[in-house]
Amino acid sequence: MSTDTNLNRNSNTGASITPSGHPETAATRVPVYRALALQTRTIAVNQLTVAAARAQMLATTERMGRQIRAAKGFVGQDLKLVVLPEYCLTGFPMGESIPEWVAKGCLAPDGAEYTALATVAQQNGVWLAANNYETDAHFPGLYFQASTLFGPSGDCALRYRRLVSLYAPTPHDVWSAYLDHYGLEGVFPVADTPLGRMAAIASEEILYPEIARALALRGAELFLHSTSEVGSPQLTPKDVAKRARAFESMAYVVSANSGGLEGCDIPAESTDGMSKVVDWEGRVLAEAGFGESMVAHAEIDIESLRRWRLRPGMSNILSRQRTELFAPVYGGRSVHAPGSLLDANGELRIPTRAEFAQRQREAIAGLVTAGIYKHPAQ
Repeated sequence: MSTDTNLNRNSNTGASITPSGHPETAATRVPVYRALALQTRTIAVNQLTVAAARAQMLATTERMGRQIRAAKGFVGQDLKLVVLPEYCLTGFPMGESIPEWVAKGCLAPDGAEYTALATVAQQNGVWLAANNYETDAHFPGLYFQASTLFGPSGDCALRYRRLVSLYAPTPHDVWSAYLDHYGLEGVFPVADTPLGRMAAIASEEILYPEIARALALRGAELFLHSTSEVGSPQLTPKDVAKRARAFESMAYVVSANSGGLEGCDIPAESTDGMSKVVDWEGRVLAEAGFGESMVAHAEIDIESLRRWRLRPGMSNILSRQRTELFAPVYGGRSVHAPGSLLDANGELRIPTRAEFAQRQREAIAGLVTAGIYKHPAQ
């Protein structure tokens, strides 16, 4: 399965010029289609054996495939993009060590679970975005949280590894080695698809504008947001952020939340609701209520977005950005040092779970020392 990060795959050679002044051909024009944030239930594998967990992942995939088939029959054949929730096949680790979770809850990039997801995309004729934990042969014994996009052909068009996580390894923790293997294009991948340029944002990363902005500056027009977040009748930080990231990056956001989390001790409906489709002006086009739902589907018109991006004015936020203003601030301040899981010789080190919390405490202490955080008055 290969990842396509080429932002210029479609050629405009011989294109005519439209009234808006940009080249367009029948070959490059993106059709209007519908996208679905499928709010489906997550079955946790924490309490299962390794063999039972693997069987459960395949059973979950088969159930989601049936749901997608039914949704397409109801929504219409123009349903071309489906986004699944965060860690949709497993739930998240709760007490398992890194090696234990690698064995029980992680997918191999060429493994049976990904093959099953690719088959669902192929059988339903959709682009299917998912989020799971996966291993990497370059970093044996470690795992990353990965967002993937499978096309109707069954090929993997996008593989993005979550960059900001409190309790899980990230590419930043093995930074120099990761760049050696994948380059910056592999850190911030954008897939140029027939449905537009797509990029993934994992879970709470929607709270970090830098990630969305980096992807937008690489051409992203639609963010695939797999999440498993607090369900509330009120606005939550993540829910506000979905609108903000859409507006400030001038991009669609298709955000799929879990329709409950089953198979662990957390009350099942704590992560529920909030799935939605947001347009580039921050307007919610569709939103699901609580429980498993296909309600969060809406029309995606990439060509309208492209015309909007070419329109001068106050609302053309991306064109008004002045990145050089901020580079010295970001470049001169390290909150979490990169490469914390590489030793002095560049060799990989597998962390304990306790190290993640300790690293955050150290980061907070560093911010206090630098005068950025202040202790309250006694």
